[in-house]
Amino acid sequence: MKNTLILFIIFMTSTTATFAQISDRELVENTLTNYMEGGKNNDFTTLKKAFHNTATMKFIGDQYTEVNALEFFEEKMIKGTVIDRTNRIHDISISGNAASARLELEYPTFTYIDYMSLLKIEGEWKIVSKIFSKREKQN
Repeated sequence: MKNTLILFIIFMTSTTATFAQISDRELVENTLTNYMEGGKNNDFTTLKKAFHNTATMKFIGDQYTEVNALEFFEEKMIKGTVIDRTNRIHDISISGNAASARLELEYPTFTYIDYMSLLKIEGEWKIVSKIFSKREKQN
């Protein structure tokens, strides 16, 4: 019985230590995954977890445009529709409480390249800014 108790204590200590050591990289990846999967599945609730409320999105369409990211996505999403695309985190760079990431969202005929700026705010990584470009696929 004593050996069982000792093994249980060792197990719980190692398990707790493992859970406590989630790296900032993993936390940033989780935030980016919420963005990518929320967008792919038109799930605003999941996507919203990734962004700070005042996050901006800037892009060049016909002209330079700057919008609140959450307002933009909430307006554009079509609930219940799954988008045919492949999501990929290309690169993450972290320095203290700031991070940047490059993502590739590959659709059948084009790819969006997203550049995300993230900050660790009250212990949570949030996207605070997004810029992107669209690359057409060559046939």
